[in-house]
This record gives sequence, structure tokens and C-alpha cells, in this order.
Amino acid sequence: PYNPLEPVVCIDEKPVQLLDHKRAPVPQAINGPIKKVDYEYKRCGTANVFCAIEPKAGVHVTKVTERRTRADFAEVIEDIEKCYPLANKIHLVLDNLNTHNEKSLIERFGNEKGSQIWNRFDVHYTPKHASWLNQAEIEIGMYSKMCLGKSRIPNKEELTRRTFLWNQYANSEKMKIHWKFTL
Repeated sequence: PYNPLEPVVCIDEKPVQLLDHKRAPVPQAINGPIKKVDYEYKRCGTANVFCAIEPKAGVHVTKVTERRTRADFAEVIEDIEKCYPLANKIHLVLDNLNTHNEKSLIERFGNEKGSQIWNRFDVHYTPKHASWLNQAEIEIGMYSKMCLGKSRIPNKEELTRRTFLWNQYANSEKMKIHWKFTL
């Protein structure tokens, strides 16, 4: 059951291709046919988006990074920790990626601060080959559909802007996940 003193937060990351148009889209005529977009695109690199959700409270934390390094993971964990200053323990559900551990926080923040942040969490790893059990996968689906859509995003700045706006909207609406999976 929901407990604000012991929130359950699910986190995962999503790689994003940064793409731009090779040719400008054909503008839509007033009351005319739909806007036409050429299938050809220019690749402008990649980025990573960390998506975290407290499914029962509708709290969302998203962060755009260039990669998904240990330092990037540590900073997202610090962001999540700051969202819950009154929590006794934060239950963290995540997959078994090699950067998802205390070592990442210690490398980024030092032994004392890294351990202090990590110890606020009770970590629950999803079983290998069963990441679909993690509600963060649903969060990534919501983020992808609502924020990224089918549009092309040419750079990290635009991705960060859109992600920030989506995160504000998701939190203002307190969008929750109504989990129905049972054994």
C-alpha cells in the first residue's frame, strides 16, 4: 500500500536518437492536406533519458544526459533522494545494469556522501530477463508517446526542454500507474 514515508520508486533509462530533417517539411495548406515530412533524416547523435516514477503517488523524475555513465546514474539517484526529504526509506526498483549500485555514488560523491545517499534506499533489482516487471518500463512508454511522439528532436537542448515540460505536466496531473499484474 501507498506510504509517503516509504515511497516506491521505479527507474530505468531510455536511449534517444537525435534526428533532424534533411529537407524542411512541406507546410500544411489551410483546410488542405496534412503536413508532409520526408522520410529522410540527418542523424545528430544520441542522448539518454533517465525516467523514474513513484507509481502510486504520480511523482515523476526525468533527466536528460549525454550518456548513461556511473556519474549520470549517481546524479539521478541524488535527484530522487532530494524529492523525499521526509521519507524513512525509499524503495528503489531497478534493473541489474552494472552502473546501478553504490559504487557509482561513491565514485561520484565520495565515500561519505555516496554511502549516505545510497543508504536512504532499499534497493530491489528486477529478475534478469524480466524487466517488464518494472513499472519504469510503463513510465518510459508514457514519456515516449507523450513527450517524444513521432517528431524529430535535433539536439540535447531541445530534448531537455521537452523533457522538462513533460515532467512538469506529468507531476501537475499526478499521472499514476494502475498496476494490475498479479501472480
